[in-house]
Amino acid sequence: MKRYLIASAVLVAATVAQANMPANPEVGGAPMFAERNIIENAVNSADHTTLVAAVQAAELVEALQGPGPFTVFAPVNAAFEALPEGTVDTLLMPENKPMLQRILTSHVVAGNLGGSELMRRARNSRDGFFHMDTLSGAALSAQVRGNSLWIYDEAGNAGRVTIGDVNQSNGVIHVVDHVLLPR
Repeated sequence: MKRYLIASAVLVAATVAQANMPANPEVGGAPMFAERNIIENAVNSADHTTLVAAVQAAELVEALQGPGPFTVFAPVNAAFEALPEGTVDTLLMPENKPMLQRILTSHVVAGNLGGSELMRRARNSRDGFFHMDTLSGAALSAQVRGNSLWIYDEAGNAGRVTIGDVNQSNGVIHVVDHVLLPR
């Protein structure tokens, strides 16, 4: 009986904790599960097939399945399609793997930075931008415009966060509508 009561108490506590956890938004028509890692969720998004193919070609799958935490600014397929014709095909060639790795790791920041934290830091900064260093060493900057969060790459190109705060077991994903490029 004692074992049953303890198991019941643990189940109730887990259910309450899960109920208090904010639900992740769907991405690319697929549910995103906070208990899964970045790769386990990304492969289910219909809007991120190009990104997933690029991560596989760059041999970064294992790294993004690691403990992190990571903040990933994940460009949608349309963002890759907006690049000059042939760019994605060229980047996916084995001889261009170092360049592809640099571009992809320019979308990843160490730490778990939620949207409200990025917005707070940008609003409280001297210049209106929160500056971040990516895993590639490139710089990104977050800015708040109205109610939207924008992420700038080193060239000054901006991507809008279209879906934020997609929590993962090893960080957070923010979906962006632009490929962020290092210099």
